[in-house]
Amino acid sequence: MFRRKDTEPGRPAVGEKAPEAPLPRPSSETRPMQPELPRRTVDIPTGPVTPVAPAAEAPKAQPGLHAGEGKRLIVGQGISLSGEITACDRLVVEGSVQVTLNETRAIEITETGRFTNGKAEVEEAEISGVYEGDLTVRKRLLIRSTGRVQGTVRYGELEIERGGRLSGSVSMLES
Repeated sequence: MFRRKDTEPGRPAVGEKAPEAPLPRPSSETRPMQPELPRRTVDIPTGPVTPVAPAAEAPKAQPGLHAGEGKRLIVGQGISLSGEITACDRLVVEGSVQVTLNETRAIEITETGRFTNGKAEVEEAEISGVYEGDLTVRKRLLIRSTGRVQGTVRYGELEIERGGRLSGSVSMLES
């Protein structure tokens, strides 16, 4: 029904071989114009090469507030968080929190940070903002000049910069 006849002009008959036509050569007129693109050079900064110490000789970070530690939670500016935080190595508060801290090693409250209506038991604390609530610091409590701590505070060591404020029930932990 839709089949062409074998004897149609332009088609070889069954069993005949079609004559080979020469392939057209692309001319500059038929080829699309491609602009020459300049090669991109890669700028790799080179500087003095420092030898890398083997892992056994690499210095280990001392434990502290600013050591690069595993589980760190940062509550950024403009963020409010309430609830319970468990098993956090370091909590950095730049926004506002109303939490209970469990199994947290260190807390840092920046100048913009507010920790209110909460409870924390940590190894170390650095307060540059506002802390209101129960705070137990087993090692060092540092209140910066912009810091304000109010509530029930227990500490191992206490350092307050000039301008820092501490009020409420304050007691030293027995060693």
